[in-house]
Amino acid sequence: MSLFGRFRSQIETSDQNNDASLKTHYYKGNFNKIFESIEKIFHEDADCRILTVSKEHGEIAIEIKKPFPCFLIVTIVSVKPLETAVDFNISTERFSILGNYPELKKRVVAYYDRLNQLHTMIKEK
Repeated sequence: MSLFGRFRSQIETSDQNNDASLKTHYYKGNFNKIFESIEKIFHEDADCRILTVSKEHGEIAIEIKKPFPCFLIVTIVSVKPLETAVDFNISTERFSILGNYPELKKRVVAYYDRLNQLHTMIKEK
């Protein structure tokens, strides 16, 4: 990561991400089961508030209040009958002298870790 990369205020996971921990995660399970698990994770988190849920589009929008305000969109896509992909897009408007990127990345990795506890990860692409 470049020096200026540390000051990015937005992270999006994808198949093409250079950082292995920020690549799309694929889980064994159908769309509905993975979607409901993700919705439950954020519904039970006191620091998060689900703003919108669109099962038709496979997206959940979440406002994160602590430790600093963030906006998160979780995208869930059924790839095969029992294979579902999960991506995160997180951003903040907070100013930080040390940069926001490390904290945002830590959050995304923690969300993937939580999901890994509930479902079998097939692969990171």
